[in-house]
Amino acid sequence: MANSRQPNGASSIFLGKDGYWHGYVTVGVKDDGKPDRRHVMRKRRADATKAVRELEKKRDAGTVGKAGQTWTIKTWLTHWVENIAAPHVGENTIDGYRVAVYHHLIPGLGSHRLSKLEPEHLERFYGKMQAGGSSAGTAHQVHRTVRTALNEAVRRGHLTVNPASIAKPPRLEEEEVEPYTVEEVQRLLDLANKQRHPARWVISLALGLRQGEVLGLKWTDVDFELRVLTVHRNRLRPRYQHGCAGHPCGRKPGYCPEKVNIRRETKDTKSRAGRRPIGIPDPLLALLLQHRSDQERDRQLAADLWTEKGYVFTSPTGEPLNPNTDHHEWKDLLKAAGLRTGRLHDARHTAATVLLILGVPDAIVDAIMGWEPGKSARMRRRYQHLTNRVLTDTADKIGGLLWPKPEEPPAA
Repeated sequence: MANSRQPNGASSIFLGKDGYWHGYVTVGVKDDGKPDRRHVMRKRRADATKAVRELEKKRDAGTVGKAGQTWTIKTWLTHWVENIAAPHVGENTIDGYRVAVYHHLIPGLGSHRLSKLEPEHLERFYGKMQAGGSSAGTAHQVHRTVRTALNEAVRRGHLTVNPASIAKPPRLEEEEVEPYTVEEVQRLLDLANKQRHPARWVISLALGLRQGEVLGLKWTDVDFELRVLTVHRNRLRPRYQHGCAGHPCGRKPGYCPEKVNIRRETKDTKSRAGRRPIGIPDPLLALLLQHRSDQERDRQLAADLWTEKGYVFTSPTGEPLNPNTDHHEWKDLLKAAGLRTGRLHDARHTAATVLLILGVPDAIVDAIMGWEPGKSARMRRRYQHLTNRVLTDTADKIGGLLWPKPEEPPAA
């Protein structure tokens, strides 16, 4: 048998009993301390030699993948999202990751070997997502998720290059801001005054708080003497698991009659921009005082059923409002007012537009809206076309007052 083995871990090439030329290259050390020897096999010696030299070049360039489990996209993403990401990111973030992984990436790309995934695979996948009805925003979220997951694979040596960093992400059009007009807001507030929590909608429409910020407010966050409320936390969406052990109900966890919420109610706002004091206008202050009085009446009616947790907006038994229930109440309010359907976030858009139209200084607008410094200028630009329109209307009125149009001669 022809043999050109070399000592001391050098690369070797030899003709095996099977008639093939075999090459071995030492590329590093395994976790157990043994040499990491990679194998190539070819019919001709010249081909085996070429393969060995290519593997040596990869070794010298540091681009040889880590030895061990042969990952597929499915096995890596599942491991990453549950064992690496979940313990270290917030609840809302991991929810978004799980949707991207389990509803999009695994069904679409799961069978690919991790090391064989190419940028073109991802780009075609994003195109199929959008052709199947997914929005560009959803496809972009999936792209960001897989990029983060594969960055971790590179960091741990399972990949040498992240194909998601090379792939072109879906083009994301800037979302058109469509706030409600002042007249529409007045109509909404008139109807809100007849509902259980009128102050809840005024806070969003007038102060621009996010849904989670409003539902996470506690009475200790409201200073009636200084007329200031301070944002400290966000209400989280409940996450349920079955409570029907021993007699399965056969329903999804959220519909189980004995469901158990396994998620905390709120999380503290971590960013400095998110933690912010906001002045309360006098009409809203009066609404909050009335709301506190109404809540005291609810507390007395509920008696022993009341759970005191200190929230401003609660169920009839003192529990914090469920964001899903709150969302449906918003939709019902819009329908009753005869207005276009919109997201709760459109109320926040409305508040931002009003602040900018009133000429409130940029720094104050940023502070009230909780915009982070790196994003504030971009956020304000999204409202520019609205404020410009108001300024133009104002200029026309001034022009009409100072330079009235000449009267037309009476008709003959």
